[in-house]
Amino acid sequence: MSTVPHSEPLIFNPFTPEFMADPYPHYAELRREVPVHEHPGGFWMLSRYADVDALLRSGLSVEQRHVAPGPFRDAYANAGVTDEPRLKGLALLDRDAPDHTRLRKLVSKAFTPRAVYAMEPRIQALVDEALDGVAAAGGGDLVELLAFPLPFTVISRMLGMPPTDTKNMRYLTGMLMRSVEPTTDPEVMRAVEAADAELFDLVGEAVTWKRDNPGDDLLSELIAVEDDGDVLSHDELVAQVTMLYVAGHETTVNLISGGTLALLRNPGQLELLRAKPELIENAVEEMLRYDAPVHNSRRINLEPYQVGGFEIPPGSFILANLAGANRDEEFFGPDAEELRLDRENARKQLSLGGGIHHCLGAALARIEGRVAIGEVVRRFPALALNGEVEWNGLLSLRGAARLPISV
Repeated sequence: MSTVPHSEPLIFNPFTPEFMADPYPHYAELRREVPVHEHPGGFWMLSRYADVDALLRSGLSVEQRHVAPGPFRDAYANAGVTDEPRLKGLALLDRDAPDHTRLRKLVSKAFTPRAVYAMEPRIQALVDEALDGVAAAGGGDLVELLAFPLPFTVISRMLGMPPTDTKNMRYLTGMLMRSVEPTTDPEVMRAVEAADAELFDLVGEAVTWKRDNPGDDLLSELIAVEDDGDVLSHDELVAQVTMLYVAGHETTVNLISGGTLALLRNPGQLELLRAKPELIENAVEEMLRYDAPVHNSRRINLEPYQVGGFEIPPGSFILANLAGANRDEEFFGPDAEELRLDRENARKQLSLGGGIHHCLGAALARIEGRVAIGEVVRRFPALALNGEVEWNGLLSLRGAARLPISV
């Protein structure tokens, strides 16, 4: 069913009850009818797999300063906030080469595969403890009991963050992630700016504390890391740590809750995973494809960009619809809208980005998803939904705010 009246031009329109409940029919409609289109909100949108994949690998800019004058810049002025990017624009997610190359090289010296895989026993213990509580209670809200606390605790321990106000930190990180949402709401923009400033200060204090109290943790490693005399400045360090802290848990919440929900809504696939637990690694890739933790990514072109018969002018904000591209029948076949845990090319999903901005924490997210979802399926043969799913109301980071289950 169309989510846009046929008397109006078909464009990306997420502000309908149908979209909030299930955005995928609208994504399919866009992919089929207007896979490349200019939105009156001041951005372009791509939704076919080939176009999105090419954009992610294109090397186009992610730096907000390159956006040409128009609705996006006007929105900041109208809201009375600056158009400064989050975290002073110093995080990997917001830098182009060669700055990005330098920063990623330094961060990767500490955030190594060895450091990530060393976390698996702790992840297993945390999952076991959380699921013991779920079992004792006979169920509950999977987001509150597992999907949120697991990645939040894992990245906190991995970084070696000093004790903090968890409730406030959860609010601040959640608010900061709204900076990736396509919004021009002045109140939201002001709240994001305030959260960004407060979070930068809080993490800055943690970095200063850790300099005097080093330990066997990622934050200490990042403070000490150097490459031929090059080191991270204080502000660069704060930006990378905050990025790891925020992205290290917010998106994994959606993977764990969304993956579990996908299984509950596809009982045949749930039974397949129970019968063949060795499918879990490929199953996580398919869950990432089927319901992306991050629905959209963005790029900004410095030169005219040719795609789908259109020429996008320089300085355009280009939105890549990852979630829609992940269900493109032209790439994943006629059953692309279906969950199939043994899908051979599931790992080709675009949920973790591509090119130089491929997700730095991809391995950690995969481990957390594999352990958490695998254990939920193994331990609870009577797993079932126990009420209505409540959504978080976000567009780019759409996910469950509450997922009631019984076991």
